[in-house]
Amino acid sequence: MKEVKSPKKPLLYYYSIVLIVILLFNCIVSPLLLRAQVEEVDYGTFMRMIEEKNIGKVEVRAGEIVFTDKDEKQIYKTGAMEDATLTQRLYESGAEFSKDVDQTASPIISYLLTGLLPMVLFFLVGQMLYKRLMSQNGGKDAMTFGIGKSNAKVYVESTKGIRFDDVAGEDEAKESLKEIVDYLHDPQKYTDIGASMPKGVLLVGPPGTGKTMLAKAVAGESNVPFFSISGSEFVEMFVGMGASKVRDLFSQAKEKAPCIVFIDEIDAIGKKRDSQLSSNDEREQTLNQLLTEMDGFDSNNGVIILAATNRPESLDPALTRPGRFDRRVPVELPDLKGREEILKVHAKKIRAADNVDYHVIARMASGASGAELANIINEAALRAVRNGRRVVEQADLEESIEVVIAGYQKKNAVMSDHEKHVVAYHEIGHALVAALQSHSAPVQKITIIPRTSGALGYTMQVEQTDKVLMTKQELENKIATLTGGRAAEEVVFGEITTGASNDIEQATKLARAMITRYGMSDEFDMVALETVTNQYLGGDSSLACSAQTQNEIDARVVALVKAEHEKARKLIEGDRALLDELAAFLYEKETITGDEFMQIVNKRKEAGA
Repeated sequence: MKEVKSPKKPLLYYYSIVLIVILLFNCIVSPLLLRAQVEEVDYGTFMRMIEEKNIGKVEVRAGEIVFTDKDEKQIYKTGAMEDATLTQRLYESGAEFSKDVDQTASPIISYLLTGLLPMVLFFLVGQMLYKRLMSQNGGKDAMTFGIGKSNAKVYVESTKGIRFDDVAGEDEAKESLKEIVDYLHDPQKYTDIGASMPKGVLLVGPPGTGKTMLAKAVAGESNVPFFSISGSEFVEMFVGMGASKVRDLFSQAKEKAPCIVFIDEIDAIGKKRDSQLSSNDEREQTLNQLLTEMDGFDSNNGVIILAATNRPESLDPALTRPGRFDRRVPVELPDLKGREEILKVHAKKIRAADNVDYHVIARMASGASGAELANIINEAALRAVRNGRRVVEQADLEESIEVVIAGYQKKNAVMSDHEKHVVAYHEIGHALVAALQSHSAPVQKITIIPRTSGALGYTMQVEQTDKVLMTKQELENKIATLTGGRAAEEVVFGEITTGASNDIEQATKLARAMITRYGMSDEFDMVALETVTNQYLGGDSSLACSAQTQNEIDARVVALVKAEHEKARKLIEGDRALLDELAAFLYEKETITGDEFMQIVNKRKEAGA
């Protein structure tokens, strides 16, 4: 899409008016003012002032003499006469006198120097000052501080605009929005049957999933004007200004219908209203004006409103009711197939090797959003440049995933030999517990190279396919895997370290969710004990039960984590020799793949059999 620039014709119009006024002033007013300062006298007065030596400067011109008194306070003018002794008398009176040299000047050059050149200089200086003022005050409405103006960016049809083909991994969302595009292309077939398009479409989903890009793709496919504005731009310190911006936005949209109006982060002005008096009722006035405008135009006038938010639960019910935002389109995190398609779309922008397996990369990037996948591709390209290569290889993409997840490698980090051994046993403990259990994700990579995120090492597990549902046993095995690092430290060294802090946090969070949200306990059964808000922004949970129940929940969480910790410790004690062999191999290599790890495990199992 291409942004519409404001025309310069009004500015040139005002410049012309100013230049005409200046020209008239120079031609009419200035000579009159100068003439009023000069007093005309007769030649006798001029002769008398010479005799009285009350004369200062004298200038003899063609047909006239201009002179001043002794103090040079008054200017006089008289006609020139034939006087042969004038020069001698002026010399004796002590006056300063001179005579102009007659020169024939070109009228064209004179006009250019005295008339046109000042106007050109004035125009250039004014243009420079105008541009500087606009850049400092934020746009064309700087002189009025943008009061009452929506400041929406307007885009029109462009050959380089975003299309649906540029948005991958959101097939369901695109299918829902294609109906809007079809309506804008051919509204007659909808009106013939009596159907009306939704006035508003609300795009909801986590950050980075492509909500804004989908809105631009709708505009690109429709080839209609596209108004883009953020919800925060309606928030003003002056009461009533936000509502004025809403009116201005819809007024522009009606003039350019059919068109699309996109309001990003609409929760900034669309939050639920309450009964309490607020110190800032500007937001509520803006919301009321938005509700009024959405009711004020017909659903078939060609104006489609798109909005995006990460917090749909915080929106006012009056905004999300049918007749306003009729349709809610979820833009969720992409699945395995979607991640692979997104990676291929962004990979078109870089030079990648032909043998890159995007399916493997997509499996490793489980839970990543579209923006994170784009960042992974870019990080891989940067790594290839740092290593002096002209193409991006598979190793670059795998390493870029680790960079996004755990940060860059701390190559200069110094660990003692003992600490390195502890970290090796810790990470092998995680991997070994996962391998010895059923229903656990296979190990992809194990490393003990410190990362900038603070991790001294990590174990990467990758599911073969996306899992929508997880059983109770799978969750318990996951908790046991998280406790495997601490269990290995206890078995080998007989002491514990601070390296398991993140493992403890994740295990506790998972155990609590099993009891309070998933109903996986015999004591509480299928009772909801926890509510989750802001599901698209990490999910803030809060307990919805009595204090006594909370104490019981805490006891069940402790018992569950403790039981899985004990299970992990028994698994490690049962294969102590395998643990030592794997830890020694990891200590030497620092980084091993899942295949290398499983070769040693399977070899040990075959030898034991």
